[in-house]
Amino acid sequence: MTDPGTALAVGDRAPLFTLRDQNGADVALTDVLAQRQALIVFYPWAFSGICTGELTEIRDDLGSFVTDDVQVLTISCDAMFSLRAYADRDGYFFPLLSDFWPHGEVARAYGVFDEEVGVARRGTFLIDRDGIIRWSLISGIGERRDFSGFHAALARA
Repeated sequence: MTDPGTALAVGDRAPLFTLRDQNGADVALTDVLAQRQALIVFYPWAFSGICTGELTEIRDDLGSFVTDDVQVLTISCDAMFSLRAYADRDGYFFPLLSDFWPHGEVARAYGVFDEEVGVARRGTFLIDRDGIIRWSLISGIGERRDFSGFHAALARA
């Protein structure tokens, strides 16, 4: 396990996990990577302004985030039932995964859990099919992330 204050970097092996999505189904990173790369998007809170803006950006341009080569997985420490209400309200049909219990365990493994606030920072990781991080971006809780680096990384791959 990595130091919770130090985010994983390009070239690091991504920690494996299985989390429940907004519909209560288990989603295992190993299953995703068996088919395609994964874009993991940690965010602090469902229903908050910046998080909703980011997930709406993914929803509105889903074809550039979910392809034959990439699956997007969003992760917050919100409970599964909250994520279901959030997905239903805003029409998110991609996986919203709950890192609720043990609280923030996956965010800690990726080094993006904010211990003082108790939520994930805005960590974004592109993981190749071998489980290696190929691109990452870490943004502060109140700082909207720029996904253009992800798109550039895909274009280089």
